[in-house]
Amino acid sequence: MGVEKKFGKPFGNLNSMKTNFFDDNDGMLEMADGMAKVLSEQPVRKTCKICGSVLDKPLFYSHGLGYIECGSCGHLNSEFEDTDVFASKVYVEDDYSKNYSAQDRAGYEKRLQSIYVPKAEFLQDCLQKENAGKIKILDIGAGCGYFVAAARKLGMDADGIELSQNQVDYGNAMAGEEILTHVGLTGSIDYIRQTDANVISAIGVLEHLIHLDENLDAVRGNQNIRYLYASVPMFSFSTAFEAANQHCYNRHTGGTHTHLFSNESVARMAEKIGFEVAYEWRFGSDINDLYRFLRVSIAKNGNPEFASYFSEKFVPLMDKLQLVLDESEFSSELHFILRRK
Repeated sequence: MGVEKKFGKPFGNLNSMKTNFFDDNDGMLEMADGMAKVLSEQPVRKTCKICGSVLDKPLFYSHGLGYIECGSCGHLNSEFEDTDVFASKVYVEDDYSKNYSAQDRAGYEKRLQSIYVPKAEFLQDCLQKENAGKIKILDIGAGCGYFVAAARKLGMDADGIELSQNQVDYGNAMAGEEILTHVGLTGSIDYIRQTDANVISAIGVLEHLIHLDENLDAVRGNQNIRYLYASVPMFSFSTAFEAANQHCYNRHTGGTHTHLFSNESVARMAEKIGFEVAYEWRFGSDINDLYRFLRVSIAKNGNPEFASYFSEKFVPLMDKLQLVLDESEFSSELHFILRRK
């Protein structure tokens, strides 16, 4: 069976929910630079995060870090290892959740409906095509519980596990029920091994897992799990846009993104655990990143009024421009569903 592919998703009001990326560029960049400093203090990465092949020299440098394209699977690896020390610093001590939590219930619901319900609908629609029957989801790295809440809103059975106690408390409070459970740095592994869920979801999570191989091994070993639904950041046009704009906040190759996937590395990861890629949905934010960099740069150069004028001309074109990049299969985000063979 071939891979069923879907391309594009309107940006909608994305920028209204990411105003700090525009209004506090310097503060966000300082945060990312701080995380990059922590990463640069970790051991040098010698092998690919996905396939284990020996890595060569960096393909390029961006915001003080080198990035190495794996010659075997095309995965983009930072030159330093993500470690437990790194994870403890950027996810726990620094309370990374404060950068993503909505401030009130209305904000939570807006983000839930516009960003996460479409993701849950994609999963539900694909599994209906699979005749998968009753769906039970374990969402790993669940954050503030947006995807769990979205899945439940659509009638699916879903629970989540999360490293940050602050995000667990926030998510449960917003949901009005206990939908999230707190786990330690390696706690997800035992949950995956023992779950009776037939779907593991990992929305924007796999790139953050320090012990990625162990988590994937747990998926492979639990025969209850028939599907893995994930979204991951991709080696893409955004990577080049960030490398060209060192004075702008690098959301894609910065901060906690210590490696980026390629089409081949996703397929290689699936093969390694006895799964295959069944469905893909590509909708990146490359054009939004380019727009942000241009607008921030124009304003920094003393032309705030022209930045607004530029926005009026450019924003109406963004969905069409992004679709071109999505269809090239080199855009910044991929949602995929893996099926057990």
